[in-house]
Amino acid sequence: MLNDPSQVRVCGPLAAYLPGFADELACQGYTPNSRCLQLRLLSHLSHWLLDQHLGAGDLCATEVSRYLCARRAAGYTSLLSIKALRPMLDYLRGLGVAPSPVAVVVTGPVDVVLEQYRRYLTAERGLASATVDDYATAVRPFLNSRVLPDGHSLDIEHLTAPDVVSFVVTHCRQHRSKTKRATKSLRSLLRFLHFVDLIEGSLASVVPSIAGWRLSGLPKALEPDQVRRLLAACDDRTRSGCRDIAILVMLVRLGLRAIEVSRLKLGDIDWRAGEIVVHGKANCIERLPLPSDVGEAIAAYLQRGRPASAQGRTVFVRIKAPHHAMGSKAVSSVVAEAARRAGLGRIHAHRLRHTAATQMLRAGASLPEVGQLLRHRSVETTSIYAKVNHEALRTIARRWPGDAT
Repeated sequence: MLNDPSQVRVCGPLAAYLPGFADELACQGYTPNSRCLQLRLLSHLSHWLLDQHLGAGDLCATEVSRYLCARRAAGYTSLLSIKALRPMLDYLRGLGVAPSPVAVVVTGPVDVVLEQYRRYLTAERGLASATVDDYATAVRPFLNSRVLPDGHSLDIEHLTAPDVVSFVVTHCRQHRSKTKRATKSLRSLLRFLHFVDLIEGSLASVVPSIAGWRLSGLPKALEPDQVRRLLAACDDRTRSGCRDIAILVMLVRLGLRAIEVSRLKLGDIDWRAGEIVVHGKANCIERLPLPSDVGEAIAAYLQRGRPASAQGRTVFVRIKAPHHAMGSKAVSSVVAEAARRAGLGRIHAHRLRHTAATQMLRAGASLPEVGQLLRHRSVETTSIYAKVNHEALRTIARRWPGDAT
């Protein structure tokens, strides 16, 4: 049978690993058809190694690339990427028979400073890894501009205010859409350089401000009917539907961020106390009450949707094998796909956070209570939601001059 993993035969240096790899794929939740594809790929790679007089221990990055080129040249049209080989390579590397990928160590002056900066943002500022990556990416052009002609050092010690202003002005002309993020990151970098005594004084204050009006926008919340349509777009009779409903209900009822949903673990849910532990920004850990409808949606997913072969203790995992934890982008994709099916256009996960806050205000909650649910550090951040309480705003609005009503 074409989809019977037991019918796949392997000869060559990888033949001994066929039974174990097949069992590993089954444990990870791969379907029989997917297991067959992976095992046939193992067979083909083993034949190639045999022809090249190589063994499993020779599967370094160079040889893997050579194999993929040979597979394409042989006319194969599928399983032609490193991603396709990853399950097999991870298994062989886990056994210690294939070499681990060698990390590329970059010792250039820019990368040395960026590595120190990354550690500072993580240890001193408590920023998440994704945020650290954004900051490092944003300031790299500035550091590149300070590389001396020899290519081995940076001209940072003699950095002046005109140097900073000149870079920002030039950068504004070339990358206008990224200017606000770049200037914010540059201020952070300059504070770091002063913190570690690489520059004599902090130059963060000389970075020009980009025109903008804080809290000038209006939170775009979904209407109750739109929320119902969003949830109705998910079929709770399927595994993916059960999972997606639980994710959407958590976002719209608790106002969680996508990354907070992706970080939720089984042990974070206290069913007896009716609470969940939220791992928020800057490594903050807080407890929130678990509403009954949210608890019911999560329980339904755990009973009918979460695969038995799920890897780790994360609540929400991939539907397709391997059943690893979902990332924040995958959580956002759940919202986007449900919105598309519901005919609501393009909706991001953060819009459901705005929806949760707006619903609370309409139900009579105060701004401090909204800020507590959303776990805002500053009252100013929550104050933007005052704009959506139209009835309260009418009581303080002044009559327009000349208006007779």
